[in-house]
Amino acid sequence: MNSRIGELTFIEQLAQRYKLPVPEYLAEPVSQSKLREKIEQWDAGIVKPDVLSGKRGKAGAVHKVDNVRDALRVLRETAATEINGLQPRGAYIVQYVPADYEIFTAIGYNSHTLSPAFTVSLKGGVDVEAIGDKDKVVVPLNVFQGLNAYQASEALSTLGLKGKLNSKLSIVFVNLWDMFISSGMLNCEVNPWRVTKDGQMFACDFKATFDENNFKTKDLGLVWPEYPTQETTFETEMNAWAASSHQGQAHVSSLGGKKILPMLFGGGASTIVTETLTQLGGDPIFLSDFGGNPPYERMKGTATLCFEHYLHSSSLLLILGGKANNTLIDVTFSAIADALQEYVDAKGPVNIPVVVGRGGAHLVQGFVALKKTLDNLRMPHVFFGPDTPITLVAEYAAALAKQLEKAGQGGRT
Repeated sequence: MNSRIGELTFIEQLAQRYKLPVPEYLAEPVSQSKLREKIEQWDAGIVKPDVLSGKRGKAGAVHKVDNVRDALRVLRETAATEINGLQPRGAYIVQYVPADYEIFTAIGYNSHTLSPAFTVSLKGGVDVEAIGDKDKVVVPLNVFQGLNAYQASEALSTLGLKGKLNSKLSIVFVNLWDMFISSGMLNCEVNPWRVTKDGQMFACDFKATFDENNFKTKDLGLVWPEYPTQETTFETEMNAWAASSHQGQAHVSSLGGKKILPMLFGGGASTIVTETLTQLGGDPIFLSDFGGNPPYERMKGTATLCFEHYLHSSSLLLILGGKANNTLIDVTFSAIADALQEYVDAKGPVNIPVVVGRGGAHLVQGFVALKKTLDNLRMPHVFFGPDTPITLVAEYAAALAKQLEKAGQGGRT
């Protein structure tokens, strides 16, 4: 299961621990006298919602204030304003930081190399999506060696930033890597670092995703923020099902997609596959992790919930995971096949393609069981073994879903 945090949690619990510079801040509830004192020190402040949503600035949810009366009013309004469909758990104000540079950085697992990569650009800020390849540098990393100051410095030099500022930023970026690798993060992003030519720098926005199954995350001692729930009915039902047994995982997170119904196995693999599908226009309906060697009834119940909510409205069914170490493929695939057969028996035929990729114990038996059902249901299908990287399978699925949409078929009955 993956958990996310935003800027406020980062400032409160992680920044000082990993020696990452951040602006001063105040979070609700805050006294009028303290707020007045800080705004006078800062000259101005930036009010933001504490919400797990990107593009807060473009949504009109980030406001500059320079007096206590406006600050109090905007804090109240921002805390009560829905942002991109999500309700904030509150609002906070940070010190306004003038800057000569707005720098974007991100660390995550590259979907092609399946290893970490560090990305940096001197053109961060609200238009980060428009950054072209020539304006950013991606540094592939060895998970055991990590990011060193030389690599960070070389990346900044390639972008045209040299001298003392280059050196200072390089050290900070190494600290960012240390936080990423020692805390069980799957990805993290700072956008922007607001940086002055005289060497002042502050991480002014942050977001990260953690793998809760990673022992590093469990040992981190992080107090996870509780946000107002925006669960879909599917997420609510699946969470209840996941909590009903400790055997096997049944974790989902809605993405709002329409095309691909993804039944994925393995936390890291699931994240990489979902990222690949999203980048290539596969439009996955949700992020899922159904690994952990679920027994037959557990897997069948999980598949049944997925099919009941989304099978008839999706364009393609994707069943995909890496090479399993402890999951019995024949058990999980037999359970999926039986849930699929029962769904069709009750609801009628579904004529969408099925893309399957897996490796592990009892693989052939699992493929045979699933293929027999798909043949019986006359559902077109393709199987990939462990010799095909999961990213290539995801690319194939995304391309097929787009082709079906372009043909006007949508893959549906």
